[in-house]
Amino acid sequence: MSMRRAWDDEAANWIRWARAPGHDSYWRFHAARFLELIPPPGRLTVDLGSGEGRLARDLRARGHRVLELDGSLAMVSASVALGGQAVVADVASLPIPTGAADLAVAFMSLHDADDMPRAMAEARRVLGPGGRLVLAIVHPINSAGGFEGDRGAGQPFVIRESYFAPRRYTDDIERDGLRMRFSSEHRSLDAYSRALEDTGFVIEALREVTEPDPEDRWFRVPMFLDVRARLP
Repeated sequence: MSMRRAWDDEAANWIRWARAPGHDSYWRFHAARFLELIPPPGRLTVDLGSGEGRLARDLRARGHRVLELDGSLAMVSASVALGGQAVVADVASLPIPTGAADLAVAFMSLHDADDMPRAMAEARRVLGPGGRLVLAIVHPINSAGGFEGDRGAGQPFVIRESYFAPRRYTDDIERDGLRMRFSSEHRSLDAYSRALEDTGFVIEALREVTEPDPEDRWFRVPMFLDVRARLP
């Protein structure tokens, strides 16, 4: 099953999960830090893998003209119901004219894209000169391994398979009565960096995001990666 199909199957669960205030990692780890990397509004901002429209709503509140693109009709419909401008599309084949946008955002979506390099190339195509791509992904260290043993301060983080080999994985999580299956693909930092390089992007900023509490085990290991890249 493609990851696009897997996420469409989970659309109802995701909408509940994402819209529960303070529930998803967006509220604790992402919103403020990711938005720090966003440049001022331009002609058009395209949101690649926009889901139910959470980030797009925050961007519109900051003056961006946002077009949302997601592979799930249910996700797109949920965003439109709240006033979003969203269309069903594959992020590897965007229905947008070449050079029409100034900014592309891919928030926690490229590790869920079936063809990440092609999605990166499409982001490059729709951006004009000097355009920027701002992305957030599960940090490749995070998706490569996990903590083992008790939850104490010395719990080891172990990578048992090849860090460099791409592989599909799923995470089934239940919290506060909500359930969600996350379907993603582990890819190395090298894979993302090469995709940016091959499409002409130059990295301007890179942030490793993790738990701020020194008593938490994730204080020692990065959880997410935020990147801002620019075209010449």
